Amino acid sequence: MAMPRPTAAQFAYGSCAVILSAFALLLLSGTSSGAGVAAVAVVSLALGLVVAVRVPGPRSRRPAVDRPATPLPVRATVPSPSREQVREPVHERAAS
Repeated sequence: MAMPRPTAAQFAYGSCAVILSAFALLLLSGTSSGAGVAAVAVVSLALGLVVAVRVPGPRSRRPAVDRPATPLPVRATVPSPSREQVREPVHERAAS
């Protein structure tokens, strides 16, 4: 099964979360050692990943299958003429 590709919104939110959290953690912690900066980077990347995963993914692009309604039966016969129509005499016109 193929893994779904991240959307532009997931990239944008994850990137912003990494950058802003790294900036905030570096300012708040005041660290200057390499180990402290590495820890801030790891925490920022983890936070960015969590934010990107929590952004809603794309909805299904397949259209919903509309099933046609059950067709009504079609009357295939022609109604027979009524009795009054059958009993009327046929008047022929005399040819001149």
